[in-house]
Amino acid sequence: MQLRPIAPQDNPATAELVRAVLTEYGANRPGFAWQDPELDNLSAAYAGKHSAYFVLEYEGQIVGAGGYAPFDCELARCGELQKMYLYPQARGKGWGRQLIEFLIDDMQRQGFRHCYLETLASMREAVRLYEQQGFQRLQKPLGNSGHNACDQWYVRSL
Repeated sequence: MQLRPIAPQDNPATAELVRAVLTEYGANRPGFAWQDPELDNLSAAYAGKHSAYFVLEYEGQIVGAGGYAPFDCELARCGELQKMYLYPQARGKGWGRQLIEFLIDDMQRQGFRHCYLETLASMREAVRLYEQQGFQRLQKPLGNSGHNACDQWYVRSL
């Protein structure tokens, strides 16, 4: 498994990954990342200051990805973990844990003090991973991510 920054040529495979996993969990509808306008050009969307997106590659295929960007909310220096997904065949190997640990470390290097994320309760493997990584569940969302269909919200101090 190789973890590397997204490149423009990765855009189609990464958009396909995000859409496939969202479809797997019934989240291929309004209110989820499925409809985000930047989904087909993630390399450009995460090229800004204090934003980053990475892909997990295995045997030349993108099998996972995830990133972060600044998040405007009541917490100072908050970043949001965004569009972190793995294909089913990439789960259970510890790659999700490696990816989230890498993203959190990178966020700290960028000066973030908090990490926020939104997810679905039905994404049990992801929820378990977030809780194992020290994320605390919130009763309501922070800020306005635009993903109003998510039903679980988490935050972690960095």
